[in-house]
Amino acid sequence: MLSKSHNIRYALSQVLTIRTGVRLSTVWIIVISFMIFGNSFFNNAMSPVTAGISFIILLSTVIGASFGVLKEADELSHKLGEPYGTLILTFSVLFIEVILISAVMLGPSENPTIGKDSIFSVMMIIMNLIIGLCILLGGLKFGEQEYNSQGTISYLAMIIVLGGIGLILPNFIEGAGGGRFSNAQAITITLIIVVLYGLFLLMQLKGYKHLYVQPKPGDMEIPFKERFSNSNSHINAKSTKVNNKSELWIRFFILVLMLLPIILLSHNMAIVIDYGLEAAKLPPFLGGVVIAIIVFTPESMTAVKAALNNEFQRAVNLCQGAFMSTVGLTVPCILTVGLITGKTVLFGLTSTETILFVITLLLSVMTFLGKRTTPSVGLMHLAIFAVFIMLIFNP
Repeated sequence: MLSKSHNIRYALSQVLTIRTGVRLSTVWIIVISFMIFGNSFFNNAMSPVTAGISFIILLSTVIGASFGVLKEADELSHKLGEPYGTLILTFSVLFIEVILISAVMLGPSENPTIGKDSIFSVMMIIMNLIIGLCILLGGLKFGEQEYNSQGTISYLAMIIVLGGIGLILPNFIEGAGGGRFSNAQAITITLIIVVLYGLFLLMQLKGYKHLYVQPKPGDMEIPFKERFSNSNSHINAKSTKVNNKSELWIRFFILVLMLLPIILLSHNMAIVIDYGLEAAKLPPFLGGVVIAIIVFTPESMTAVKAALNNEFQRAVNLCQGAFMSTVGLTVPCILTVGLITGKTVLFGLTSTETILFVITLLLSVMTFLGKRTTPSVGLMHLAIFAVFIMLIFNP
């Protein structure tokens, strides 16, 4: 009994640092304040100054909470190992994304494309800006970086299938038309995507997790059977490590406490985003970009940090795994919200977005056909992202 209580005290001392305590307290003070006084701020007579101040406070709080989620998920990822850790981080981030998209969908103004806009923005940010930075900065520091090509290609294959079904197919399928699935199609597509994504995760976690682990230097030159054997022995040895279960549970609890404020503030955030876009006469598409930036800034920073630590496979897991999960989970969730609430949901990409989507996929496949990164290719990904930014304001 004494040993158990000692473990709990030790775990608390490891987890509850001053920074974590200050962040958690500040976030919850702001949440409670908005819950008590929010109605007096968010009304029809809301002034631009009030909206601006509210946006800054809400944005800072949500991003601060997101970094708190990231910190705990990142610690869990290191203790649990790959690919479990990255999946915890990815699911935490996607939970935030779905909540924010749903809040905007159910907000005061109609925004049927917010799900598609957010997913496409995530693709441009993750698959071009962040991957480009990882390849370029990692290459400048270490030269050519190794990654597990088989796992990377499997991510891209899933992205092609899920992205094609969720974002391209709606423009060409016979149904409700105009980028919209009929109810029967929405239910069928949701089931197909969920089953396919679930089976992929099952295989990733069970028999093929060696494909998503950072290879040792020169490992990709070893024949597959020998590499498979070495990877499994490495994984098995790693899995025998005994972690402090108390610390794991405490970190998970704090992660939940960081997620809850984002849920509670999501409605207010949606109101401010709608008001800001209308008042400034900005393109509605920027709502999806804002959500993508809020949600994936912490994960993006972790991916770049991984590349700079010469852990390029972790960067790939975070980036490509995140976008694959974005399509695999966000599309079914948003379609389900639309079916339940009766809100119109449009997922079909515009012609311009379709071209950028195809170029990004083609370049991504060419980027990861080899066994090592090519730094100059990072510049190509960054160029596509620059075109994406230009087209937002000059369509």
